[in-house]
Amino acid sequence: MKKKSFIFLLTFSIFLLACSNQEQKMGDFKLLPQPQEFNITGISSFSPSTEITHWAINQEKLPILTRGILPLKKEDNNGQAHLNYQIEANMDIPSEGYTLSIEKESIHIKAKDKAGLFYAFATLEQLYEDAKDQEVNLPLCQIIDYPKLSYRAVHLDVKHHLETTDYYYGLMNKLASYKVNGIILEIEDKLKFKRQPTIASDDALSIEEWRKISDYAKERHIEISPLVQGLGHASFILKHPEYHNLRDNPSSDWAFNPLDPKTYEVQFDLYLDAIEAFPHGKYLHVGGDEVHTSGRGSKEPALKLQLIWLDKVSKFAEEHNRTPIFWDDMPLLQADVYAPMFKPEMTEEEVEKVWEENEHKLLAFLDDFPKNCIYMRWNYETPQAPGNIKAMQWFTDHGMEVMGATAGQTRWVLMPQNDSNMENIRSFAVSSIESGSKGLLLTLWDDDSPHFELYMRGILAFAEYSWTGDKRSNEEIKMAFRQREYGFPLAAIENAFISDLEGPVAFWKNALLKGNKRNYLKSMEQPMEDGLMDFPNINDKGAWSVANADRLEKAAQYMELTDSISKKITLARSNALRNDYNLQVYEQVNKLAQYSPKILLTLAEYDNAVSRDEIMASAAKLKELKSDFNSLRKELENVYRKTRILNKPANYILDQDHHVHLANQSLNFDWQFYAEMLFFKQLDKGLEKEMYLENTDPLKK
Repeated sequence: MKKKSFIFLLTFSIFLLACSNQEQKMGDFKLLPQPQEFNITGISSFSPSTEITHWAINQEKLPILTRGILPLKKEDNNGQAHLNYQIEANMDIPSEGYTLSIEKESIHIKAKDKAGLFYAFATLEQLYEDAKDQEVNLPLCQIIDYPKLSYRAVHLDVKHHLETTDYYYGLMNKLASYKVNGIILEIEDKLKFKRQPTIASDDALSIEEWRKISDYAKERHIEISPLVQGLGHASFILKHPEYHNLRDNPSSDWAFNPLDPKTYEVQFDLYLDAIEAFPHGKYLHVGGDEVHTSGRGSKEPALKLQLIWLDKVSKFAEEHNRTPIFWDDMPLLQADVYAPMFKPEMTEEEVEKVWEENEHKLLAFLDDFPKNCIYMRWNYETPQAPGNIKAMQWFTDHGMEVMGATAGQTRWVLMPQNDSNMENIRSFAVSSIESGSKGLLLTLWDDDSPHFELYMRGILAFAEYSWTGDKRSNEEIKMAFRQREYGFPLAAIENAFISDLEGPVAFWKNALLKGNKRNYLKSMEQPMEDGLMDFPNINDKGAWSVANADRLEKAAQYMELTDSISKKITLARSNALRNDYNLQVYEQVNKLAQYSPKILLTLAEYDNAVSRDEIMASAAKLKELKSDFNSLRKELENVYRKTRILNKPANYILDQDHHVHLANQSLNFDWQFYAEMLFFKQLDKGLEKEMYLENTDPLKK
């Protein structure tokens, strides 16, 4: 018996020795944003299960951990702690910067300031997350990191809907973990205004509720500043009867009369409430874009009227310790120097010629331009255009501060396109860094209102380019996005599907329509006749298929592609380590994008049916599609409403919809499916008229 025990112990000891001498595997660490310097030299002794004792030098407070996954344990004395951290204000590194060193058995963090300490821990959390995903140890590494732009803000637009309050708190954690430090929140009627209560929607959050979110964000080094639309985009105010007298044009709810003193009484009340709701922001964004005013028919030039308004609201902002931000497009448009900003094919010489001919129109009012205002130059497609660069330089040359605005979502329906606009985000970030700008804004418009989860890839690309600059390619950032958001198993290129989904989504938008009509159907007198594509004529067999040959070819291609995407998403959901909900949303988008091609191909089958049996079978398939669609819509809404408030209050007043925003076209979620709803109404009429459905039951043959 003793001999057997000895053999067992010897075998077990050899096994333990072999395990201890086993070579440790190096992990693949993809941080986002990528640090300025990140040098890996080996493998540390810190495994994902290692409890890390920590000690703060100079009694620094442990930062909030946004991912909450570091296995930290506080050391009672300044002895054998694994992790030491401190703030060293005299570090030769920019604000928000830090150094992070992982040695064999110790971790050292030095930060320039509290924000830098927070971001150092955010990076350490990402490293730990990657190690945990891959079951490897943390790397031996040296990191030196700091932002290239000091203000890295995203635009949160809630004009057409709100998310659940819990979603906003989670969003603050996510944005902070990727080193976003600002939010411009376009509030419109989603704040319960105390001073002008009529304007607030019934589902609006109170000042106190928004303030709690603002406080939560501030604790994570995100400052929320409000955007309260002013001179134009004022429909959320001027649609209400008691404000009709403030309209610049009595028949339009779009713009205020800038010469009416009561305009400012209303706007300043909204500003005061918004400042209370978002007390930590340094800015007050006053809007001011896309508007032409006459001052109720006054003889004043449009540019002068614009600047009268801007001067008054800028003074108000300054009096309340806010820096005003103003969209800069209208002065440039009114001075006829606007077009070159969106024509990258124009040479610098051609741009200069335009400015030589028209700059005097700006110079005539130069003294009226407020100097305390940030002029925000938005350009979502051509930030590299010489005309855009020239416009920004003009403001700078005349003593005015400029900041750029790029976009992760503009007027795309259902989901962002163009690789989440990554190339244009990169271009504007690079030019902002090179010009010495303080910051950049990523706009995320709610006009056509895709699910917010679908903005994440663009947000993370913005986080990379605004913090790091241009160090990695778009494909490398996409891999880092997949690793960070879903886990290491999904990082590889074969798991990519988002860019593939853009084509089917773009096709879906107008697949059943006569041209680009989806946004305009609600305003048509005869949307089925003028908006929907024609229905096959049973008396002219095959003619419809010939007329729609190109459309049918694309439908077949996209059916095959969406089948492939469906399989990738199913596999992704089975392998993802986190953020399954994000994948659920993409899954629903893919199912909806697949539906229009399915309809078209079934219509072609019906159009080409010859025998009575073939006609009845294809007609039955078309009728079945309607039932399938109702199930599809219900499933999509059930997924979306987990985080999104789908319906507006029953007493909500829709505005005049000057810019045909889909999300403004119904109180419920019908706006998302209106084209399909019309199609099935047309389908019922078509089948009744052409086939006399009551006589086509096979049992009656």
